[in-house]
Amino acid sequence: MLYRAQDANGTSRIGYAESKDGIHFTSRKEPVFSPEADYEKDGGVEDPRLVEIDGTFYLTYTGYNKKDAQLCLATSKDLVHWTRRGVILPAYKGNWNVKWTKSGAILPTKIQGKYWMYFLGTSADNTDQMGIASSTDLIHWTEETKTPVLPRRPGMFDSRVVEPGPAPIITNDGILLIYNAADDNLIYRTAVVVFDVKDPRKVLWRSEHPLLEPELQWEKVGQVPNVIFVEGMVRKGDRYLLYYGGADKYIGIAESPVR
Repeated sequence: MLYRAQDANGTSRIGYAESKDGIHFTSRKEPVFSPEADYEKDGGVEDPRLVEIDGTFYLTYTGYNKKDAQLCLATSKDLVHWTRRGVILPAYKGNWNVKWTKSGAILPTKIQGKYWMYFLGTSADNTDQMGIASSTDLIHWTEETKTPVLPRRPGMFDSRVVEPGPAPIITNDGILLIYNAADDNLIYRTAVVVFDVKDPRKVLWRSEHPLLEPELQWEKVGQVPNVIFVEGMVRKGDRYLLYYGGADKYIGIAESPVR
């Protein structure tokens, strides 16, 4: 597991932990990915999303320099030694996402000869919504829509933030993506959207109600209160394990049966 942690100065780094059962983890003493580039200095590296394609691990992350946040990419063969690939969706230059970019969730299977990635962009009204980009080489990415592919919904649990979670997967019903959502009070919950497997820009179904929301004390009280934020998902036998941040202080796990 890759996870984000902060030091006493608030600088974020990415740590590495191992587990034999997917529940009990042992962490390395030193981070495996630390801020080095100018676009990461002081703020750090955050929001890790991981996918493996043809034996290479692709890590999308937010490079934050306490001024700008931008979606970046690094690659590795062993999850420990990383090569930076730079900013892949720069801030302030999008079609509709005219401010920050974050949280890239890459579909590991090509569709229409291209790879696809869902991401967060901040629009002119300072709300965070979901966009989509494509690539032929997994390094250079181009936005695919002029408007958000999954917009916020005023008055609902995703009225303020719509942010991709773990890498999407292809199911019999379409492309399934777990996403993180926040309402106007910045209470973060988890939901699901299904996109068309023939056209990853087309929404087929979307949660009317959240799947997970803060209920336990450590999900409600922490560095940022009232947050459940899923960034990792793995299938283990007949169930999926979802790894999430609780109140920006803890890492939790939830499970769901495979149906």
